Amino acid sequence: MAILENDYYDLFRYILEEKAIETVFQPIISLQTGQIYGYEALTRGPINTVLHNPENLFDYALKTGKLWELENVCRANALKCAHELQAEGKLFLNVNPNVMNDPKFKQGFTKEFLSHFQMDSDSIVFEITEREAINNLKDFINTIDHYKRQYYQIAIDDVGSGYSGLNIITDVRPHFIKLDMKLTRNINKDRTKQLLVRSLCEFANYSQIHIIAEGIETMEELHTLIAMGVHFGQGYYIQKPNSKLFPVRSELISIIKKENNRKNSIISNRLTDTSIEHIATPLHMISSDMPISKVSKLMESNDSLPGFCIKENKKLIGVITRNKLHLKFSGPYGYSLYNKKPVSAIMSRQFMKVDASTPIDVVAKIAMKRDPLHLYDFITITKEDNYFGIVTVKDLLEKSMQLEIDYAKHLNPLTELPGNIIIEQQLQKCIESSNDLIVLYLDIDNFKPYNDVYGFEKGDKVIIDLAKILEKVCPSEGFIGHIGGDDFILITDIASSKDVCEEIIEQFNKSIEHYYYAYDYIKEYIISKNRHGVEEQFPLLSISIAGLTNRECQTIYELSENATKLKKQCKQLIGSNYLIHY
Repeated sequence: MAILENDYYDLFRYILEEKAIETVFQPIISLQTGQIYGYEALTRGPINTVLHNPENLFDYALKTGKLWELENVCRANALKCAHELQAEGKLFLNVNPNVMNDPKFKQGFTKEFLSHFQMDSDSIVFEITEREAINNLKDFINTIDHYKRQYYQIAIDDVGSGYSGLNIITDVRPHFIKLDMKLTRNINKDRTKQLLVRSLCEFANYSQIHIIAEGIETMEELHTLIAMGVHFGQGYYIQKPNSKLFPVRSELISIIKKENNRKNSIISNRLTDTSIEHIATPLHMISSDMPISKVSKLMESNDSLPGFCIKENKKLIGVITRNKLHLKFSGPYGYSLYNKKPVSAIMSRQFMKVDASTPIDVVAKIAMKRDPLHLYDFITITKEDNYFGIVTVKDLLEKSMQLEIDYAKHLNPLTELPGNIIIEQQLQKCIESSNDLIVLYLDIDNFKPYNDVYGFEKGDKVIIDLAKILEKVCPSEGFIGHIGGDDFILITDIASSKDVCEEIIEQFNKSIEHYYYAYDYIKEYIISKNRHGVEEQFPLLSISIAGLTNRECQTIYELSENATKLKKQCKQLIGSNYLIHY
């Protein structure tokens, strides 16, 4: 039966007048701990009507010029329901960027208005979709800066669904980037999507932005996103939107923790554990209402204090550095202006904060990319989203330099990949790991005669190129080592081992042509002397890969012996091949 325009009109008017909408909430969880970080508020129209579907509802509002009125009703209801349900964490609200500058919008997010719902501005995240055209970019950026100064947070939604995402990210400098569900869908099967998301994660880490993956629907997608370092996730696999709030199911938390343990067990290429928590200093937090005069006295009593982390109701909300305190007290009126005020009046809410498991070298890179005014501020460390301690830039740089010196001593000078001491440590970790891992031993077939005919310089070029192929193909959580000569090792999870082997062989075979003169490549062999000094025809270079699981052997020596036997079998096959003993 056809639906008349009047039916839409009457229903929509009823929705606005009676506020006849339902707010549902979908949790956003940490992909490190599985804990709820916040909720996205979503709107549904009256059930069993043509406007129950949110797309139909908002499309009709846009068509009739009533989008502002509808969004206003939705936001008010979202705040009311979140308060009644005692929703913890951040509340993500979808906002059309063109209405944020409206005075009526600003009135809906004053400190006094939010206090009715027992909310602070830093618990509100405005989600701005990149699909919305922004009418006046300059005014929009000024508006965004206005809300940031009020401690609201900004998320760019649907990144990856259009072509303007990178521009809006650089203009807005958001706190969160939400990956469009089309980018998340089947990411475990799509290498191009994986490369794009990895790049975004690296950019986000350096920029102190959090990545949220929307639309997670399978365990495989979840595993892949965790492996790539995505910070947060939401989707039907985690929990469907609902008008009530439910805890994250325990089996999902177990899956997330297990996957993080698996990733962390093979991600380190260092000699020792290099996570930032090992150099963190426990520093007591102070209350946000502590008078600045008292904070100053605490600083004066201990010259080694770099500053303080500040809490409100046991929640970390800001920091005050020694330099900033001195700056506020300097000048003829500084002391009288700030002496009796609470420390919250001058604290910084935007500060560098990293998880305790973050590698020291990654923290150092992020810290050194800060603006000059904050370059030497201390770094705040959290563990499972709770305050853990601080690290000063001095301690960070000293430890980074020591690690680099220690690490460089054990690199292969040709490829700069970890050498035998680090390889032995990684193999021992692999054998002791509770996760299902695989060790791939690789070497180049017919390498000695190639070296004899073409010389060591070209032989070294082949080895260096193979090392680059391994670095390109190896999963981000894997390990690569250079045993010596043309022998390499790669450790990864069993699930990806077949794809890794096939990709290595494909890339290596493509590169073969560049290593030979045309006439040798065309006839597919070279002539060189064998071990007995007799001239012989040798096929072109190929690669052999032998794989053993970490369940095969009890010691690294046993693992090496078994791999040697398997590699001999593989070398008897013609061309490039791999054999994996599961």
